[in-house]
Amino acid sequence: MLFVDHEGINDPRINLAIEEYVLKNLEIDDETSYLLFYINEPSIIIGKNQNTIEEINTDYVENNGIHVVRRLSGGGAVYHDLGNLNFSFLTKDDGNSFNDFAKFTKPVTDALQKLGVKAELSGRNDIQLEDGRKISGNAQFSTKGRMFSHGTLMFDSEIENVVSALRVKSEKIRSKGIKSIRSRVANISEYVTEDLSMEDFKAMILRYIFDVENVEDVPQYKLTEEDWKNIYALSEERYQQWDWNYGKSPASNIQHSHRFDGGTVDVRLDVKKGMIENAKIYGDFFGVGDVSEIENRLIGTRYERSAIDEAIQDLDISHYLGRISKEDFLSLIY
Repeated sequence: MLFVDHEGINDPRINLAIEEYVLKNLEIDDETSYLLFYINEPSIIIGKNQNTIEEINTDYVENNGIHVVRRLSGGGAVYHDLGNLNFSFLTKDDGNSFNDFAKFTKPVTDALQKLGVKAELSGRNDIQLEDGRKISGNAQFSTKGRMFSHGTLMFDSEIENVVSALRVKSEKIRSKGIKSIRSRVANISEYVTEDLSMEDFKAMILRYIFDVENVEDVPQYKLTEEDWKNIYALSEERYQQWDWNYGKSPASNIQHSHRFDGGTVDVRLDVKKGMIENAKIYGDFFGVGDVSEIENRLIGTRYERSAIDEAIQDLDISHYLGRISKEDFLSLIY
């Protein structure tokens, strides 16, 4: 495994482009994988399938100059700032690793244990402390036999901004048996006995993951001038575009939403004269496939259960929506 340094860049529109570029363009095989660290300025990073406007507190975000950027992976919206260390493992997709969060979070939790922080994977994709407070959320993305599994590490984040910048659906809070976001999240710095800066913390986690004495001994891939040129172009083409980060939310007159074990699925349909004219699927689920393939099957279909069933008959719904069956999906729509 090689470490990729983001070279002190704190712009999420560049850092997410580095991640995508490494995944899609550098050599990745059984022998070669990568670890990327990055730290972002205050930002909300939106899951691939989420409705941005409904996930953020727009006034707070605009008044405080917070970036809003959509990522490639599914899952829910997260808040980043200079007190949050983000990690990303970029590897070959062996067909068994997608949704195996334990595989990718274990090196991180092992490193935290060495720091004296008792942390472990909990639930679907969170790293929690022994008192149940969350310090990390994780998500994954897979394409063409490659994948990344990335997550946050709240070291010294402004928790008040986490609370104020995001709109968390009440059913999600109820499902976790908590009264507020504030009671659920924690900073790692509260649990570390020694006085560490973010750079100290980053260096220690890096040394522990690679099992070396000094950061200088960590094997690296250094991004070339050509790499950077392509990364900045990708950032401009995708991560700096309003259409990507916000997107247009089509008109809908039918909305059905439910929180399954595999995440929330929110289906919006524009139905006229019994026909589905527009379809949009939102949510924080983890799927490999592009949900637009389901949406396109629904458009032009009669709004009745048998017709919808027939339209998606040959689709593996779990490929797109994670641990959600076709029957669950049909029952949600109709």
